[in-house]
Amino acid sequence: MELKFFKKYLSALIFFLLFSAVVLTVFYNLLKVENRLKIYNPIDVNPRLVDDSMLHIQKNHTIGNFKLINQNGKTITNDDYRDKIYIADFFFTRCQTICIAMAYNMSELQAYYKNDNDILFLSHSVTPVIDSVSVLKEYAEKKGVINGKWNVTTGSKKHIYNLARKNYFAVLDEGNGDENDFIHTEQFVLVDKERRIRGYYDGTETKDMQKLKEDIVLLKEEYASK
Repeated sequence: MELKFFKKYLSALIFFLLFSAVVLTVFYNLLKVENRLKIYNPIDVNPRLVDDSMLHIQKNHTIGNFKLINQNGKTITNDDYRDKIYIADFFFTRCQTICIAMAYNMSELQAYYKNDNDILFLSHSVTPVIDSVSVLKEYAEKKGVINGKWNVTTGSKKHIYNLARKNYFAVLDEGNGDENDFIHTEQFVLVDKERRIRGYYDGTETKDMQKLKEDIVLLKEEYASK
């Protein structure tokens, strides 16, 4: 009797097991998709952060080419960040407010990823006339900047303003980079290996630094699964 009962419902049991396996697989894949970091385009960002010329862009935004000078007087371009994940910010060496916490948190991140060759850092001075190479060098030494890991840079003010407003979407200030314009933000921007923006974080907040680390784990998992 038990054998007949088992045979009678065997096909139903097999179907149930196969159906369950399919459902679990789909559910798992959906969770993986949900855990992928967002790719930010101008349309996804507060319009006040985006230059008017970029507001219509809905997809495929990437960080444009840049050419800056680092703390060692070396020219730094996007080629130095090719196939790297990096964290970018905007600062100035004489800042006595938010930049203090930002520099501390960036230093902590540098120490955390010291031996991870996939992760780099890029800081842009918003007062490039004041922040000469020699000033940046002194600043870098005080902050424990590791050459080749973290570039603290200066350059044309218009170029840096263009990067802030048209590439990283990191500042609220109006203007076009003229002498009297001043850009300043606490934002850390996470950029992936394709030069796409994958996250924004308050560089003064410890909890945001933990979120940044968690997001980098997700981003690295995304690359590992390709």
